[in-house]
Amino acid sequence: MYEKNGEKYFIVDSHMHFWNAGPDNWVLGAEQFAKGWIECFHAYQSLAPAETHWPIEHFQKYSEDDLIKDVFEDGYVDVAVFQPTYLKEWYTEGFNTTERNARLGEKHPGKFVHNTRFDPRDGDAGLAELRYNVERYGSRGVKLYTAEWNNGSRGYKLSDPEAYRYLAEAQQLGIKNIHVHKGPTIWPLDKDAFDVADVDHAATDFPELNFIVEHVGLPRIEDFCFMATQEPNVYAGLSVVIGGLMHARPRFFAKVMGELLFWVGEDKMTFGSDYAIWTPKWQIEGFVDWDFPDDPEFADYPRLGIEGKKKILGLNAARLYDIEVPDDLEVKTEPDAVLAPEPDPALASRA
Repeated sequence: MYEKNGEKYFIVDSHMHFWNAGPDNWVLGAEQFAKGWIECFHAYQSLAPAETHWPIEHFQKYSEDDLIKDVFEDGYVDVAVFQPTYLKEWYTEGFNTTERNARLGEKHPGKFVHNTRFDPRDGDAGLAELRYNVERYGSRGVKLYTAEWNNGSRGYKLSDPEAYRYLAEAQQLGIKNIHVHKGPTIWPLDKDAFDVADVDHAATDFPELNFIVEHVGLPRIEDFCFMATQEPNVYAGLSVVIGGLMHARPRFFAKVMGELLFWVGEDKMTFGSDYAIWTPKWQIEGFVDWDFPDDPEFADYPRLGIEGKKKILGLNAARLYDIEVPDDLEVKTEPDAVLAPEPDPALASRA
């Protein structure tokens, strides 16, 4: 929980990781990709305040104790959602797997939601793995990486027939939250594989699933906003938006937030620190203090108040994942006023 000026914020970090990208986990013959991937991630960390930067050795492989301290003890987070990314073409045991995340999470009951993942190119074996992970780890969401390399394929679309087969199976298994990486590319993945158009197809055809577009499709912010405003089950995941832009590109951050608030609204936006690219502490503190610059350029955007920030920082994700929120940390809504009927002019004239 974070508290500022007497206001308390229930924090759900809905997009974070526990990875091993150290040389001991690099696939023989693919070292250049494993090394290049994590170095690209590390370069993104430079967009945060200088005092939060890590040396590359620590960034490649941080400890369980590091994560618990950074996220929960220092970082104000009440519940964190693990989002796995496998990349087994480059990392022997996987970069950030369901199993690795859950082993840590099971040591800290109530602190983590153990999401899993799937790749429709894995066929029947992948469906069996999905069923096992849901049963074993209680996963209520999946993280999808449509640009991931897989046996010579350099990406897939959510609108592909095989992807629909997996989405239907996930829904049948009780999965309801589909987190999709649609944003800045990471070397050596292809930028075009992160286009948001396929989300439009899938969201229409699977109305009972929630599609949380992580990184809001950046740099395609207009494409995302116009798609998300027509699809009631598409949400804006603010990982990268806050961590990558709030400090390093404050005016662009204000533009992106303005477009999201105008088109998508504060009820469909979720906070994610993208740990361990960035730590949550400075993001949460900065976002609570944030407001639009005093500039006519931003005058036509909706304002974001304390209640909206509480929704974004935790309450929206808590609703998606049925996470119990203490009563005193909920947004208090005033009951609708009972309006007296307008007087009838004809009756008034007879009086």
